[in-house]
Amino acid sequence: MMTALILWGTLSFVLSFFLTLFVRRLAIYFHIVDEPGLLRKIHSRPVALLGGIALFVSIAACVIGILSSSDFLTSGEIDLTHYVGVLLGGLILMIGGFIDDRFELPPRLAIIAPVLAAITAIGFGIEVDKLSNPLGGQILLEGWQSDLLVFVWLLVVMYTTKFLDGLDGLATSVTSVGALMVMLLSLTVAYFQPDVALLSAVTLGALVGFLFWNMHPASIFLGEGGSTFVGYVLGILAVISGGKLATALLVLGIPLLDVVWVVSRRWREGGFSRIFQGDKKHLHHRLLKLGWGQTHIVLLYVVIASAFGVSALFLQSREKLVALLILGVIMVLAALLLVQKDRHA
Repeated sequence: MMTALILWGTLSFVLSFFLTLFVRRLAIYFHIVDEPGLLRKIHSRPVALLGGIALFVSIAACVIGILSSSDFLTSGEIDLTHYVGVLLGGLILMIGGFIDDRFELPPRLAIIAPVLAAITAIGFGIEVDKLSNPLGGQILLEGWQSDLLVFVWLLVVMYTTKFLDGLDGLATSVTSVGALMVMLLSLTVAYFQPDVALLSAVTLGALVGFLFWNMHPASIFLGEGGSTFVGYVLGILAVISGGKLATALLVLGIPLLDVVWVVSRRWREGGFSRIFQGDKKHLHHRLLKLGWGQTHIVLLYVVIASAFGVSALFLQSREKLVALLILGVIMVLAALLLVQKDRHA
């Protein structure tokens, strides 16, 4: 099993590493780049977009290769139909993201691809049949409850990573931590799921391969498709690993709470239409304004995500809930402190 993890994880890394170079050339050639100058932009030169395509192709190629050559990915409860749905959902995000990067779609149109991707994954059988009850036992879900939960979950995670993608390598790094934690959790005796571990290894390899070019100063960005795709993949991993939503929540805790904070503020300022209008008031932007470097901010997010992610490997359901509450308190206190500093700056 470990041989397969190392082999396919390494292959995914190599594919992503070199495909990113190819995609970057294409993006520059067709001038699909992120231009500086807008209020929420922090880079000073045009940077290639479409990076998500390299990630998607790398993961898809490895998944298809594994399915064609062995039964590693279908040895558990996940079958071929599920993988077809996951990859089709990813393809929808790539098409929607390409159109968005090329024509800068308004939010009401940009959301179509994530919605269709979530519906596609659900339509091909991605589901949560039960959840661990923090008070003990399990919560069994009906079909419609599972569909609703997975739909909302995937959209929340996709938009969390989309909003997180505001600094070089930030969304990619945090998502890499999430993939690593799901892989480690799937290798434990209590949960042993070699199929999920292998898919996580492939995802991790692709993310790290892309991250080499996405770290500060980035030479390529994820783009709209990529920023939602990394959340989509992590969300899928959390679902197919048996409803390990708490693990992903602990990894994405700070970004997710930041999204809640920012969305609620924008709602108060201008209603629903204001929610999707970008600004520079996310937590990472506020830290940047205080003089933190991009690399230091990314490292802070990675350390926090890793610390709470590792805790998920050892904590039971009730303890995970306590950890989430602690994370929430930390985020609220940090947000209040930063807002106060911002007002007095």
